[in-house]
Amino acid sequence: MPGKLGRTTEQRLAILRNQASQLLWYGRIETTEARAKELRPYVEKLITKAVNTYDDVVEFETVTKDKKGKEIKVKGYKDGTKKLAARRAIMAKTYDLQEIKGFTEKKSDYKKRTAQIAHPLIEKIFNEIAPKYAQRKEELGQGGGYTRIYLLGQRRGDGAEQAIIELV
Repeated sequence: MPGKLGRTTEQRLAILRNQASQLLWYGRIETTEARAKELRPYVEKLITKAVNTYDDVVEFETVTKDKKGKEIKVKGYKDGTKKLAARRAIMAKTYDLQEIKGFTEKKSDYKKRTAQIAHPLIEKIFNEIAPKYAQRKEELGQGGGYTRIYLLGQRRGDGAEQAIIELV
């Protein structure tokens, strides 16, 4: 029995997961009005989770030996417990998109650029999107309101109301 959006639960959640991933990656997508309205709270909850935990980083120090046997102290950073939990929750609700190779970019340059990044979408959320909205939250004193919906009119063919949903 189809429910919301005329789909079964699994299909509807797959659509939301896919569109949320695309919206967070590209910043805006075009879809139907009903899907945009359904997508808005889904994405805003993910962004809020990232904003609240993006600065939970733990610094650690390890001692390693170089080629000559001399001990060297190396500082590193890893996610704190709250950020790790948020990262895993966001990974469960989005698809893992891969970085796109530039049209004129060499394959070796692309591999070098993406070698250290295991999950590009998650890194983008925590390194670009969350700090931007955390700063906005401090300046305006409000959380939420991360997305905007523009109505475009009816689609030819079936007359479905089209909309653009974008990150503010």
